Amino acid sequence: MTRVKRGYTARRRRKKIRLFASTFIGAHSRLTRTTTQQRMRALVSSHRDRRRKKRDFRRLWITRINAVTREDRLFYSYSLFIHNLYKRQLLLNRKILAQIALSNKNCFDIISNKIINQKENTNQIKEEKNLNRIYYTGNKND
Repeated sequence: MTRVKRGYTARRRRKKIRLFASTFIGAHSRLTRTTTQQRMRALVSSHRDRRRKKRDFRRLWITRINAVTREDRLFYSYSLFIHNLYKRQLLLNRKILAQIALSNKNCFDIISNKIINQKENTNQIKEEKNLNRIYYTGNKND
């Protein structure tokens, strides 16, 4: 079997790793072994934090919406607000709701009042239907 000279390929591989780690501090950007370890660690962290970022932002949006919904009303919470949103088929995601809550509180109040008013209207309609029902007891005289 013929001899394979690996100088070029090894240098190319190390150069690629060193370019990736060029912004690292100290030996992490200069020494090959520590550079490869730090590269692996950086890639693992970036993969993990891409998932974590989604969680953190969702938590932030929920906190902001909850703060604004509880501001004026005593017995109104985030969970009730979202539940009523889905009931009314108002398709606004949490990101948009949080932006509206921060930038334009009046608009957010209009949305929440609309949900509450629709809820009260549906409750009144249900009560009227229940009052208008004639219950059949089985007696011929009724």
